[in-house]
Amino acid sequence: MRPTVLFYNPISTSRGKQRLPLSLMAVSAVIADDYDIEFIDANIVDDPATMIIERAKATGAKLLAVTVMPGPQLRQAVPVCKAVKAALPDLTILWGGYFPTNHPDVILRSNFVDYIIQGQGEAPFRQFVDRLHTGGSLTDIMSLGYRENGTACINDRAPNVPMNSLPWFPYEKIDVERYVGKSYLGERVLSHNTSFGCPFACNFCAVVALANRRWLPESAERVANIAEYMYDNWHIDGLEFHDMDFFVNEGRTAEFSERIAHKHDDNIKWWGLGRVDTLMSYSDDTWEKMKRSGAKMFFMGAESGDDETLKRMNKGGKASTNMTLALVERMKHYNIVPELSFVMGNPPDPAADIDSTIRFIRKIKQINPATELVLYIYTPVPQEGSILMDEATRLGFRFPDTLEEWASDEWSKKSMRRDPGTPWFKDNVRRRVRDFEQVVNAYYPTVTDMRLTGKTRSMLQGISSWRYRMEMYQWPYELKALQRIVHYRRPETTGF
Repeated sequence: MRPTVLFYNPISTSRGKQRLPLSLMAVSAVIADDYDIEFIDANIVDDPATMIIERAKATGAKLLAVTVMPGPQLRQAVPVCKAVKAALPDLTILWGGYFPTNHPDVILRSNFVDYIIQGQGEAPFRQFVDRLHTGGSLTDIMSLGYRENGTACINDRAPNVPMNSLPWFPYEKIDVERYVGKSYLGERVLSHNTSFGCPFACNFCAVVALANRRWLPESAERVANIAEYMYDNWHIDGLEFHDMDFFVNEGRTAEFSERIAHKHDDNIKWWGLGRVDTLMSYSDDTWEKMKRSGAKMFFMGAESGDDETLKRMNKGGKASTNMTLALVERMKHYNIVPELSFVMGNPPDPAADIDSTIRFIRKIKQINPATELVLYIYTPVPQEGSILMDEATRLGFRFPDTLEEWASDEWSKKSMRRDPGTPWFKDNVRRRVRDFEQVVNAYYPTVTDMRLTGKTRSMLQGISSWRYRMEMYQWPYELKALQRIVHYRRPETTGF
């Protein structure tokens, strides 16, 4: 009888919007031939703690592997893992993902998480699972974090493994049909990661520590084969690529686009994340190939309406506000929707930063009204040499000392970058972002909300037009009341 390993995916979205647990599928793939694997996904299970305890007892599992990001996942993972450890003290609990990479000490100070793995997890995870079940030292595994005599110890990172050397996700081990969703892309949409990491070092981004500026891609042929496999088995018409940067290599993008174009009665519509400067560097020929292949929307971090702030963010490359304006105009020509995120309220003068970005967003909307907006508020991430992090620390910012504090309502909001609660950020400044968001989303209703009719869109624009024209964003009570009736929503990144 083969040993069982349990995988727990803490809740990350509302019911009905669940996506495949890609990070867990990736690490489970390296052991799937030799171990029985079971997924407990809190996005489709109401009581994950009870199910984990029941399945561990029934299978005799020795290991619970958990993926954890700040926000809703961390908020649920803390009480669930505490309950599991209290009920099953001999069950080893291992965390991986963004949060353990960025905040290892606070996890290893807890008494209910035994180990963490940092960075790319597949190779060290395979080693860990084998030694846990067959014997041998656990503490010399690369990328592993553990406690020794009450002290947190972090081993050196394991060498990265090329994505093409790793096995395909074990789709046969999960009920994929439960993750087929409906979105702007189509009626039957699934998701995939085609790469690990990102070669850039934006100093507000948690991915930098995870990948150490490495980008490891699957080949265009492998990505196209996976898309074809999903089409054949689950009849998808939409595919989201959740890479931190899908578009790093133009040749790969062009080849992938050629491989999937017109292979079916209609193209699979697809979505991916990239950078403004990278996409602007693409040739017209590549843009034509992406359009013919079914590219529908690209998510990019425009981040700020001020070039000096972009430099402070360490955006790198040739990123600039003028380039963002040029890109949204270019995408209008190819009928691909730009989805832009902005990180607003950066220190040392958050109010001025917000005002400049609001003015810039108005320019973007004038050029390409279909542009989607995702507005975040700056929240620090731990990163050596980050000007923004250093400034935040000087102004009194600190991270929590315990997992329980991280899991609190206050820090859950901060992690979602909607309400940072940072020492320098006043509530009236936060309200300015949200009030503007309310007005601009009424005046330019998101194209991805398929529930809105033409008549409804005209009504929203009519009611909000005076505010938008006069730049009167404060206290939009009539729009908040209207939202309860019409349920128009703010744009949300398809991938996050």
